[in-house]
Amino acid sequence: MKKYELLKKWDKRLTIERLPTYFVAQTNPPFMKLKQLFAIALITITAGSACKKESANTTLRIRMTDAPTALEQVNIDLKEVNIKFASDTGTWISMGTKAGIYNLLGLQNGIDTLIASGTYPTGNVKEIRLVVGENNTVVDGGQTYPLTIPSGASSGLKIKIDKDLRQGLDSLLIDFDAALSVQRENDGFKLRPVIRLK
Repeated sequence: MKKYELLKKWDKRLTIERLPTYFVAQTNPPFMKLKQLFAIALITITAGSACKKESANTTLRIRMTDAPTALEQVNIDLKEVNIKFASDTGTWISMGTKAGIYNLLGLQNGIDTLIASGTYPTGNVKEIRLVVGENNTVVDGGQTYPLTIPSGASSGLKIKIDKDLRQGLDSLLIDFDAALSVQRENDGFKLRPVIRLK
C-alpha cells in the first residue's frame, strides 16, 4: 500500500485501475533502451542509403555520325567537348576529348566515332558544347574551300539536351545533318548545325 500511496502523491490523477500500466511503463528501462537502439539503427541505415545514392557515377560516351549530302567532304576541326549539368549551370566541364579533324561524310550508313568520354556523378546534363578550331573545310567538285563556323572557336557549338544519365554507363550520339547544316553563301561556305540526338 505504501507504493500505491507514494505514486498517488506523484500523480493525483492516477487511479488504482491505471496503476499497473503506469508502474510498468515507469519501471521498464529496457523497453526505452530498445526504442533508442531502433531509432539509432534506422538513422544509420538511412544515412548509408543517402551516401550510396550521392556516390553514384556514370561513364558518359559521346559519339558522332552524319546524314548524306552532295558534298564530297565536310571536315570539322574538333578541339574540345564540354558538358554542363543542371545542378551547376554556370560551369562547363571538359571531357576527355579525342581532338582532331573529322570528315563528317565518313560517318554515314551506321558508322559513328567516339569523340569524348568521362565519368561523372549521375545527374541531368543540360547542354553539350563542341569547341572547334579554324581548320574547317569542305570539298566540292574536287575543290577545297574554307568552312566558317560562326562562334565555333569562341563560344563553341552549343547543343541543348536535358538528358538524365543512367547510372553505370550511358552514351549519346550526335547526328549531324550536313545537307542542311552546310550552306554556300555569297562569302563562302557556312556551317549552322542541324543536329539530332540519339
